[in-house]
Amino acid sequence: MEQKLFVYNTLTRKKEEFKPLNEGHVGMYVCGPTVYSDVHIGNCRTFISFDLIYRYLLHLGYKVRYVRNITDAGHLEGDSDEGEDKVSKKAKIAQLEPMEIVQKYTVDFHKVMVTFNALPPSIEPTATGHIIEQIELVKSILEKGYAYEVNGSVYFDVEKYNQSQDYGILNGRKLEDMLNNTRSLGGQTEKHGKLDFALWIKAKPEHLMQWPSPWGLGFPGWHLECSAMSNKYLGHQFDIHGGGIDLMPTHHTNEIAQNVACCGKNPASYWLHTNMLTMNGQKMSKSLGNSFLPHELFAGDHPLLKKGYSPMAVRFFFMQASYRSTVDFSNDAIEAAEIFYKKLAESAKKLVTLQQNELTTIDEETNKAINDICDDCYHSMNDNFNSPKTLDALNNLSKGINSYTANTRNSGEISVDTFERMKKTYNDFFYDVLGLKQDDNENADTDDLMNLVIKLRNEAKTNKDYATSDKIREGLKNIGFQLNDNKQGTTDWVRI
Repeated sequence: MEQKLFVYNTLTRKKEEFKPLNEGHVGMYVCGPTVYSDVHIGNCRTFISFDLIYRYLLHLGYKVRYVRNITDAGHLEGDSDEGEDKVSKKAKIAQLEPMEIVQKYTVDFHKVMVTFNALPPSIEPTATGHIIEQIELVKSILEKGYAYEVNGSVYFDVEKYNQSQDYGILNGRKLEDMLNNTRSLGGQTEKHGKLDFALWIKAKPEHLMQWPSPWGLGFPGWHLECSAMSNKYLGHQFDIHGGGIDLMPTHHTNEIAQNVACCGKNPASYWLHTNMLTMNGQKMSKSLGNSFLPHELFAGDHPLLKKGYSPMAVRFFFMQASYRSTVDFSNDAIEAAEIFYKKLAESAKKLVTLQQNELTTIDEETNKAINDICDDCYHSMNDNFNSPKTLDALNNLSKGINSYTANTRNSGEISVDTFERMKKTYNDFFYDVLGLKQDDNENADTDDLMNLVIKLRNEAKTNKDYATSDKIREGLKNIGFQLNDNKQGTTDWVRI
């Protein structure tokens, strides 16, 4: 089975066949968190989405260098060149060193990613660890004539750049429109143009994080770090640049301008962006009181939550929508996802001991149907990492697994090769591609308890006490457990 991978490229606004610059190798850069506070659930959705993409590229056999940065300096309030540095401000409030803040929230971020079963990136560079590279990048842009220095700060000249390049190539906007929708400088800034952005910012004496440079003591602009680090670890051109859709209009637009000004090349062939997470149709925000942190979601410790939800149920919930689609969070939606996840997880458990029944004849129609479903898993992921359709295909395989377990395959037998392919495809996609695992929050004693109940029910049936047997079956069904009966009696169970 040979299939091609297609991805939606924000840069060209269309779906394109994925062709890496170097055959068999993929370079991928994803903008990571600014570590001044707990990572919020919307950010988690972005990182889980790129974990899925990373996992599938690995599954296809690519050697992937996945770079995801840590922003620990230079990100000012309001995502602009004004206000305090977010890390420094938090350090002042907490009366701690900035690096204590960075350490605390970086460790917390990593813990959350592990909880969501996200693979670590190949390289996780920090802004403060690459000050030299950022200074060299500023010097190069100045030499090329696309930046200017004023009183110890260096700014990128957007209008001059746009004379030879398309500044809005990523966000699809004309420079004139962007200028008209940007407030006047009003003499309150050193910038020459309304869209100019800082490459290097002169530090005030009280600024906690500052470094020496050819322009005096200062610190790098927020956009600069990603260009410097992607250049160092992936080269001037690489395959995939990703991040949240909120980064596209300005941060990623400025990254492209910096790279083209310095190196003459757009850094990435494919720009991928995840969409927003909303709550009951509204954008999540602290001011509306409708946002929550991962640990609140797991514990159910928030007024808007009916209960706590497991990390795997949340991961599954996110994957029920395309990474490019807005995801609307509600208790009903995630409860439905939780049920669906548990159903597929039960099928994954069964595969550990599932053996093929003795073949009599092979039903070619059934044989083809199972192989087609396996193909569908790949067709779906090759269509811009379409996780919702992949889950649908996996659900169809789950039905086949349940049918084998219950020994009720009235539609016919499948070949040994097809049987093994069904098992391998299910395991590969459930665990390796989708990154799911058996829920750690499940009661470890459930299996033993259910085995005892099954034993008691089988004894009741042997004694022809069918009233008790039926009462056990119906009682379990009412609390979410279904017993599977076959010719050998009741042998296993599933959650419903």
